[in-house]
Amino acid sequence: MLKGFTAPRSPLGAAALVPSPPWHFAGDVLAVEFWNDPDVSVHTLPTGVELDTKCPGHSVALFTDYQFTAQNNEYLDPARYQSRGFSVLLDAMWKGARIAWCPYCYADNDAALMRGWIQGYPKKFGAVHQTRTFAAPSPASAQLSQDSRFAACMSAHGRLLVQARVTLREKVDRLVGLLDRRVVGRRYFPRLSAGMHDKPAVDELVRCVSDRLLITNIWSGEGELSFPEAYGEELEVLGPLKVGRGYRFSFSYSVTDIEILANLTA
Repeated sequence: MLKGFTAPRSPLGAAALVPSPPWHFAGDVLAVEFWNDPDVSVHTLPTGVELDTKCPGHSVALFTDYQFTAQNNEYLDPARYQSRGFSVLLDAMWKGARIAWCPYCYADNDAALMRGWIQGYPKKFGAVHQTRTFAAPSPASAQLSQDSRFAACMSAHGRLLVQARVTLREKVDRLVGLLDRRVVGRRYFPRLSAGMHDKPAVDELVRCVSDRLLITNIWSGEGELSFPEAYGEELEVLGPLKVGRGYRFSFSYSVTDIEILANLTA
């Protein structure tokens, strides 16, 4: 019998790209809030999802540097289970509930790519980098302190897509207006069969469920953000009209479940 949570299924199951849940994550984030043109960003929403009229166009750009484990000490295989990612979250509404819609998402690791598709994140390959902090003080280690500066960027296929900078000003107790909404994505898997190309095998609107979410060591400051135009991408249409606060923090959470909001194949 073939085993494995994902393809490729194999006699032992060890060849599977992603191990079975629960999944655990921990890492560092550089985040910048911004506002885009709601008349443009509304076209990235699926059926049933609307922009939040109380804060139209409000979004957040997230750069993550993290590692993953399941049940078998996968974090001891850093080449396979460390990853860096970038995503955009838009403030939106679903049947009166405040949500964060994820229209675009990038990762630099094939396992992260597969996990994202399973969870409903529209992940693509990208090269993501951000300034790091190390325990040993040095001019090369950005410290979590007032006036420290952090930067991040994301590129794909040799083209720069996003760049950001944050100047830290103060340590804060919580994120204000960021990551306080459940993330909603879309699980979409098309068919290749002739005559069925517009009839996907799976088309679900899903709400991501996170267990034991911890956000700590939060620093806030001024943010800078730009989305350069690039051939073959559409991220730049969400480019900022205004940039707000920047944040640097650490996080951890676990994933064991997902909530299906709607089956869009109907």
